[in-house]
Amino acid sequence: MNLSLPTAKGSRCLRSSSEPFRPRGRQFGSCQWAPKLISSNKKLSLTSLQNNLKVLSCHKQHVPVLEARSIEEIYDALAERLVPAAEKANDLNSKYIVGLAGPPGAGKTTVASEVVHRLNTFLSQKTFTQLDEVATVLPMDGFHLYRSQLDAMENPKEAHARRGAPWTFNPDLLLKCLHAVRSQGTVRAPSFDHGVGDPVEDDVLISIQHRVVIVEGNYLFLEEGAWKEVCEVFDEKWFIDIDINTAMQRVLKRHIATGKEPDVAKWRIEYNDRPNAELIMESKKHADLLIRSVDF
Repeated sequence: MNLSLPTAKGSRCLRSSSEPFRPRGRQFGSCQWAPKLISSNKKLSLTSLQNNLKVLSCHKQHVPVLEARSIEEIYDALAERLVPAAEKANDLNSKYIVGLAGPPGAGKTTVASEVVHRLNTFLSQKTFTQLDEVATVLPMDGFHLYRSQLDAMENPKEAHARRGAPWTFNPDLLLKCLHAVRSQGTVRAPSFDHGVGDPVEDDVLISIQHRVVIVEGNYLFLEEGAWKEVCEVFDEKWFIDIDINTAMQRVLKRHIATGKEPDVAKWRIEYNDRPNAELIMESKKHADLLIRSVDF
């Protein structure tokens, strides 16, 4: 991966409490109501909104909380939120970069892909043209350390057992990639092959027409080392707020579905996944928007 670092710095990681984010929509007391504008199942419309309202309830320290009756409504509200950013990016080299974090089992990958799909579909229908995609997803998974790098650590057995912990990723490479996305317009980034268990170089294309990039991953808002610099790159930070027990039940099903014995899957959750999730939940204080999880 041949990525160069730009000189420009990203936005601040923490939003000042004196300058709260104010989502679009009708005010109700000190809270906000945002309308549902986008549907994935029929032609998209900016009309007939009265019966399709989202609740954006107020969270302490002025961080809005997005709540909805269904996951489909959450997808729609998030896509609508990004329409202005996608439309105002006149410079093809400019990028609006959104960080989407949350613990394992929160549904980050699904949320990111659904929001991108709705945003691309809506803008294409709005202009009555077959536009190139204006939004895309960059997963953090591609920045895992290679198995060979884990083998070279002081305790390889522990390193493999804890794979998925922050120190089993390469945040410096992720930071370099994000700076390149910001400064170069077109970048190739790694993906992750779960069958092989290693990254795949240059497998994700961020191209010049992509004005909105959603980066999804566990540790995007951590405060330690290079992770803090990663957090500072994002124009906007979303966090999926989910009960840890619910998230771990989803992860357990995922482990079993991939062939792990139930006892092994439960051990991995208690030894690795749950401690990681607890650490990740602490980082939600850096979010600009909390997304209240609902069942898929």
